[in-house]
Amino acid sequence: MKKLPLGIQSFKKLVEGEYLYVDKTRYIHDLINGASCYFLSRPRRFGKSLLLDTIGEAFGGDKELFKGLWIYDSGYDFPKHPVIRLDMSSTSNETPDILKTSILSYLEMRYRTEGFEFKDSIASDAFRSLILLLHEKYRKGVVVLIDEYDKPILDHITDVKTAAEIRKVLSGFYGILKSMDPCLRFTFITGVSKFTKTSIFSGLNNLTDITMSKKFAGICGVAIEDLGKYFGKHIERLSADEDFRQYGNLYNEILSWYDGYTWDGKTRVINPFSLLNFLEHERFSAFWYSSGTPTFLLDLIKSKPESYINISNTRISEDMLDSVNIEKITVEPLLFQTGYLTVKGVEHALGDLLYLMEMPNREVRRAFNLHILSALADSDDVRTGQMRLDVSAALRSGDMQKLLELLRRFFASIPYQLHVDAEAYYHSLFYAFMTVLGFDMQVEISVSTGRVDAIIELEDKVYVMEFKHESCPPEAGDEEKRKLFDKALGEAMEQIHDRGYSKKHIGSGKAIHEAAFAFIGRGDIEMAHRVL
Repeated sequence: MKKLPLGIQSFKKLVEGEYLYVDKTRYIHDLINGASCYFLSRPRRFGKSLLLDTIGEAFGGDKELFKGLWIYDSGYDFPKHPVIRLDMSSTSNETPDILKTSILSYLEMRYRTEGFEFKDSIASDAFRSLILLLHEKYRKGVVVLIDEYDKPILDHITDVKTAAEIRKVLSGFYGILKSMDPCLRFTFITGVSKFTKTSIFSGLNNLTDITMSKKFAGICGVAIEDLGKYFGKHIERLSADEDFRQYGNLYNEILSWYDGYTWDGKTRVINPFSLLNFLEHERFSAFWYSSGTPTFLLDLIKSKPESYINISNTRISEDMLDSVNIEKITVEPLLFQTGYLTVKGVEHALGDLLYLMEMPNREVRRAFNLHILSALADSDDVRTGQMRLDVSAALRSGDMQKLLELLRRFFASIPYQLHVDAEAYYHSLFYAFMTVLGFDMQVEISVSTGRVDAIIELEDKVYVMEFKHESCPPEAGDEEKRKLFDKALGEAMEQIHDRGYSKKHIGSGKAIHEAAFAFIGRGDIEMAHRVL
């Protein structure tokens, strides 16, 4: 049983240390023998760095390093080329000037390694000179591999002015690749987001974007069919442990937690970082999410809380996914590109592609919603965690009055400026509430007579829920509020009854709770409830 390669991003170290390696060399063979300049966007900790390092080793000429892998017997003859590897996540970028200095410092070290004299004081000039010097020294096309090209921008994404200045620095630096094309054999650029339409790569008209390509949909991550092939012995070992017998089929539980990612709507891959950490630490947890809190995403959602509405049923056009505009940033494409949404399906509408989005798995769903609740309620995780326990107890005991009190407290804690006067806003936050509790809350369930807002099933209870919202003037008195509540609750309960939303649960042996919730403002919530 091979060792787990936790935290290892060096292909040579994996091979020589006899660590487990999921063979991606067929994809690498296709890249090397296809176009000459590629771009790939994938979430953090999804194997991009290891992929780049493996490509670099393939161009390093050491065929024996690949023995036993697909590419070894493919006929590829492993010609040696000079390789420039740039990891932009390791640069300092507090200011544009510091970023320039940091890039220059890396290039200077590479000059010295090759025995070249370092003369340039401008990063783009030094980059151009290095390519020319390597091409002349080795008489071969140069390979350029750029990892996390967008990290300096993402670090300042909520500071538009600084982000735009850093983008300008990077645009000038990456821009020299176009003029160097005759000296280049292969270029591969990876990152999290796609700023391709914001002039960063505007000069690279030969750049092939494989982010949404069906052919390369499985290039990063662990394919479903590879789970047993590569990790079977590790999973079998855990399955025999008494702590894991409660799950029955451990494979299915792993998929529930860490599967669900797809970039073409068909090819499913498992998050490799979370999978490796689960096998190493022998427990289910939100490893990938905990490895880096998405502060910039939370800040964006707090500034645009309406963006969270129906986030798990988002439709995004191909054009929207193709770029992120610093000056007019949109939350949904960033959520997809950073791994918090994934492709559920692909639709064709009037000649355009529409991608249906959803949260990929239990790890992301629970952890992200917990942070959303904490951010929107201006609370910390500890306080929200206590509320989780209280809401769970109320639902399990059927104490709907207690649930109503907790919801009032939660919505009242949300800063006034973050409230959105819309039914979907309250519906979405209620969904987040239930998700972080661990309940599998079904939303917008289609039945023959309509759509049920939400259903929660427990071992002995079923909650059928309908949400209504009425706009209420700030100066409204108690009597006017009461009329609005009565109207909304009456309509909701009538809808549940007349459309038979609970019918399919009758005879299940579970107590059926029909609940209507009416929202008319910050903390102004009422409920009607009956048990069948």
